Amino acid sequence: MLVTGAEGTIGTAVRENLADRYELHALTREPSGFPSIVADIADLDAIQPAFEGMDAVVHLAASAAVETPWDDILPNNLIGTYNVFEAARCAGVERVVFASSNHTIGWYEYESQPDVYRIDDPRVWDETVPVRPDSLYGVSKVYGEALGRHYVDRYGLRVFCLRIGTVTKDDDPRAASVTANSPALLNLPPDERLNRMRCTWLSQRDCCQLIQRCLDDEDLSWAVVYGISNNPRQFWSLKSARELLGYAPEDGA
Repeated sequence: MLVTGAEGTIGTAVRENLADRYELHALTREPSGFPSIVADIADLDAIQPAFEGMDAVVHLAASAAVETPWDDILPNNLIGTYNVFEAARCAGVERVVFASSNHTIGWYEYESQPDVYRIDDPRVWDETVPVRPDSLYGVSKVYGEALGRHYVDRYGLRVFCLRIGTVTKDDDPRAASVTANSPALLNLPPDERLNRMRCTWLSQRDCCQLIQRCLDDEDLSWAVVYGISNNPRQFWSLKSARELLGYAPEDGA
């Protein structure tokens, strides 16, 4: 299995939690403190050798900040994502697990906050609602999902798109970093940032379980599911992740 962006927060969690289950190979943009092929995903020829002999790819590499400007979105999230799918196709890879994002539908949250963070708010959105990205970053993830669907239908690739919530480096939904930062569009005060995290948090352990479920599935050729832990408030539906993939989150904010 090849992991792109293996040096990032989720990539590190995958390397630490799934290395005993799969033969992991890493693709990173810069040299890291672990064995990896170093190449920029914006360069198709440069990354192609990393895909040879792989059964699966977990595509995590991207500019991950919601406020990422277009000049970075274009090479890292659009061209790079195309190159990953194309390299996988050319190498005969069976499946790609694509790190999509909740920001593909982020405008629903934007126009509903802060009330949507309340425990008794009834609103829940699933993967069937029309996409409403809240940023160019969100747009890039909609593009990645559409590209994945194309590669399923045109080339027979199996693609799993994970609309990931909030995975933190310290893996703690109450950490100081939570109250210090939030998407600029939301402009939430510190207490509401904690309330939001109570809804959107995805533990590293649960994230790796969800990825593992995608890698081990024997039936699906296509899926779009949300990735959060078993939080007390959930405004993104876990129904499809549970029913299609058997996802059973062990943690909760």
